[in-house]
Amino acid sequence: MSPRQTTPTQDLMRGVWKENPVLIQMLGLCPALAVTNTVMNAIAMSAATTFVLLGSSLLISLLKNHIPKEVRISAYILIIATFVTVVDFSLNALAPLVHKELGAFIALIVCNCMILARQEAFASKQRVGRSLLDAVGTSAGFTIALLMMGISREVLGNGTFLGVNVMGPHFEPWIIMILPPGAYFAIGFILLGVGYWQERKQPPTKRPRDWPHGVRSSTGPADSRRERQVA
Repeated sequence: MSPRQTTPTQDLMRGVWKENPVLIQMLGLCPALAVTNTVMNAIAMSAATTFVLLGSSLLISLLKNHIPKEVRISAYILIIATFVTVVDFSLNALAPLVHKELGAFIALIVCNCMILARQEAFASKQRVGRSLLDAVGTSAGFTIALLMMGISREVLGNGTFLGVNVMGPHFEPWIIMILPPGAYFAIGFILLGVGYWQERKQPPTKRPRDWPHGVRSSTGPADSRRERQVA
C-alpha cells in the first residue's frame, strides 16, 4: 500500500491545527504542562523545541539513505540530543534566568515523543524541503498550544502578561493557575473548547428515528408488496 500523498501546503498547515501535536495528538504534554506557568517560559520552550525539530528534521532527511534501519531510532535520538545540547548551552549563556526556570525540561526535549515521531513518520521518508515544511508546521502548532496555556495561566495566576500588569490593582490572582494543578485545569478547558468548536464545525447528521422493537418500516415498493402479501 503506497503512502498517502500530500501537497507542500498540507505538510506545512496540518501540524498547525488539524493535527496539532498537543491539542489533537496529545504529544509533548510534559513541557506543555510543566513550564507554561508564564508566557516567557512558554516562548522559550517553544523556541528551543522549534530549533531542535528543525535541525533534526534537516539532518535526518539528508542522512536517511545512510542510516541503517536496524539502528535508526538510536541514530535519531543521538541527532536530537546533539541539537538539544546546543540549545541548552546557548540558553544558559544568553538567558540564564530562563534557563534556570526551565531546568531539566530543556534536556528532556531529547525524549519528546513529538520530535521523535516526526522523524520516524516523515523526515526519514521525505525530501529536505518537505521535511522542513512539516517541522515548521508542527513547531507552529506546538507554539500555539504552549502560548494558549502560558497566557491563560499567567494572566489568571499573576494578573500579568510578560510581567506587565494587565488585570488592574483590584484583581485577586488565582494562585492555583501557576501551580501544577493549574496546568491540568488549563489544558482541560482548552481541550474542552477545541472539542466543542470541532463539533460545531461538523454538519449535523440526520439519523432516522428508531422504530420500536418488532416493528418493521416500509422502505420501498418491494417491502410494501411483501407486507400486503403477509396480511
